[in-house]
Amino acid sequence: MHHRLRRRALPFAALAAALLAGCATNAPQDFMKPEGPNAQNIDDLQRFPFYAAGVVGVLVMVAVVYVVWRYRDRGQPIPSQHHSGNLVEFLSIGGSAVLLAAIAVPSFRGIWDLAETDDCKMSVNVSGQQWWWEYAYPQQEGIERPIVTSGQLVIPTGECVLLRITSRDVIHSFWIPKLNGKKDAVPGRVHMLRMEADNPGMYLGQCTEFCGLSHANMKMDLVALRPDDFASWVSMQRVSATEIADVASTPAGRGQEVFENNCARCHQVSGLTDAKGNPQIPAADQSLVSGAAPNLTHLMSRNTFAGATYSLLNEDCRDALMALPPEQFGAKYLAGVDDGCLNVVELKEWLRNAPEKKPMYPDANEDGLGRGMPAMTSLPEGQIDDLVEYLKTLK
Repeated sequence: MHHRLRRRALPFAALAAALLAGCATNAPQDFMKPEGPNAQNIDDLQRFPFYAAGVVGVLVMVAVVYVVWRYRDRGQPIPSQHHSGNLVEFLSIGGSAVLLAAIAVPSFRGIWDLAETDDCKMSVNVSGQQWWWEYAYPQQEGIERPIVTSGQLVIPTGECVLLRITSRDVIHSFWIPKLNGKKDAVPGRVHMLRMEADNPGMYLGQCTEFCGLSHANMKMDLVALRPDDFASWVSMQRVSATEIADVASTPAGRGQEVFENNCARCHQVSGLTDAKGNPQIPAADQSLVSGAAPNLTHLMSRNTFAGATYSLLNEDCRDALMALPPEQFGAKYLAGVDDGCLNVVELKEWLRNAPEKKPMYPDANEDGLGRGMPAMTSLPEGQIDDLVEYLKTLK
């Protein structure tokens, strides 16, 4: 008897546990805690239907329980069957119409406001691919030369930023819950999305359209900086990496040689030159379905890698950064990743065997193209160490 009761109670216990887990106060992707005007607009719209649905749901459940208990079978004869009066039907239809209108009118207004883009001073081109996001800042006011980065989208606070979202392979979906709703990234189309943050900090997001093997690992970070800190970030991104002339004398120099021999065919590092002194231009379109790989010129200026799947910061340093008050966040973020905070273990694991860390399809398909970074298990451990030393110079 007790065994049957426990077995029947298990689904309810699991449901209760899931509901309680969803109520975590420090959830980094909690859409119920908007931190920008666009997300606040959505939150304002959904509050009334949410509470109204809750009230209606409770009333319906109470009515069902009452009817089931009041008219339970006691062996009495079946009561006479008849329809309710017209007044009850009219009131039910009219009440439903009023309720739907109260939801529909502000919803149309909210959709209209969220689709407005004329007030956005800045724009960023966002490209989804399996399984990471690229952010390209075209030349515009405050950005004299185009900037290309990945994993972390950096924007100024208090300013509307227009995202032009597309995809290079399959359908993805871009979502930073605390700042706005979802927007699909569709090959051959460009979708607009407003983005604005009230305060400096990191805002986490997730691809919300199933896009293949590592869909669950396709994440994104948005970093909001005060306007003066954002201007500093832009200045840092304009500087090319320093090419090491003597590649044999230091670990970082040897690591640069490893990078040029194994990584530069797909990854861009501005400042590297070939044997003729010309800038090294990657040819990712010859190796990858998406035709692009993350730009690594300023890898250590952001704090994620592998498409924001892993943190370049160790756990303590990342937690400390996320917990900083807004007025201290910008300076700490701009300082980049230092040796004391670098997540060396996972970075080496990624370089050694990326498909093991993040499921991908790196092997060439019938067109000779792969989807993701291949394993470099053939590299000696010493070369992996040297490669890490070189990546640490990419500030």
